Amino acid sequence: MSITEITNKVNQLANHWEQFKSLNERRLAEIEKKGSADSLTVSSLEKIGATIDQFEQSINQLNVGSQRPCVQGFATNNTLDVEHKNAFVSYLKKGAESGLSSIERKSLSSSSDVDGGYLITKGMANSVVSSISTGSPIRNIATVTTISGDALEVIQDYDNAAAGWTLESDSRSETQAPQLSKVVIPVHELYAQPKATQKLVDDASIDIEKWLSDKLVESFGASENAAFVYGDGVGKPKGILSYNAGISADTIQRISSGKKGVITAQSLFNLYYSLSENFAVKAKFVMNRAAVQAIRMLKDESTGQYLWQPSLTQGSANTIFGMEVVESADMPILSDGAFAVAFGDFESGYQIVDRQGIRILRDPFTEKPFIKFYATKRVGGGLINGNAIKLLQLSA
Repeated sequence: MSITEITNKVNQLANHWEQFKSLNERRLAEIEKKGSADSLTVSSLEKIGATIDQFEQSINQLNVGSQRPCVQGFATNNTLDVEHKNAFVSYLKKGAESGLSSIERKSLSSSSDVDGGYLITKGMANSVVSSISTGSPIRNIATVTTISGDALEVIQDYDNAAAGWTLESDSRSETQAPQLSKVVIPVHELYAQPKATQKLVDDASIDIEKWLSDKLVESFGASENAAFVYGDGVGKPKGILSYNAGISADTIQRISSGKKGVITAQSLFNLYYSLSENFAVKAKFVMNRAAVQAIRMLKDESTGQYLWQPSLTQGSANTIFGMEVVESADMPILSDGAFAVAFGDFESGYQIVDRQGIRILRDPFTEKPFIKFYATKRVGGGLINGNAIKLLQLSA
């Protein structure tokens, strides 16, 4: 991917940002003079805001594309992996099970279970996991751990062990030991059922592994992204918006916007300074695009500087107060009482758990003439330190 192409788009983004600021200044002047902004000004501002979004998305895609290695299929040089790949493709196309059964016995897979389907190949599994991670806002900023069991136990330690200065001959007073607790994050079964005709499956020009991989990424990714944000923890991960309000480790503090259904500059300052310095170092803002659009128009009244700043150098991120802005389509839209913005050190605050392996069960019977591929993976998610994350709630 051409660096020149990325540079040109960045320069165009900078020009659009200057136009946006100029129009917003006009909007603010109209409000001050007449009590409201002209509809033409508001409309023009919305159009340029949408254009900025498009350029940012295009730049991000170019950056990701330039860093992605070129891979032809899911090739491997390992003898057992090649044998697995051939047996797996034969199963997908023809339903031949003997090859896969032999492979799983040979690899001594503890999760082998013919009734529950067969493990997909390592190359395909790596591709699915990598692609899901690339498109998952929360996965990219949280801690992710892969396990072989059904749950991950995390030891929480929120207190600092006391220390003191002393001379060599002085007595030492007792220090208070930290208080420890344990959080258990179980994995839950996530399934998808992409289907295809036998003609598509038999078509030699179609890479059936690649086709199935793309379908699984699309289905699994969308479900996971939603669960990490607002999942209720019942048969699915518990999302960051589902925790009770509070300031203890198993709750998340909520900061009010102070204005009904609206993000204000002061509320963003309050949100920013509600997080301790320990977590602020690696903190990020998470919100949907509508919230980004609203924040673009906000200024620091004391300095006149815009709170939101676009990424104008390759590989950098959009920022608020110098902190990275992460867009998530699953975050709530702007409305009364909505949790419009999350801010925090998600690596310290939220844990995602993956269980090894994705299984496939071929089903040519239940929906003829289609062949369904019933795929399952196990994933969990939960809060490990609520003090590391804060939520901005719009006043109702």
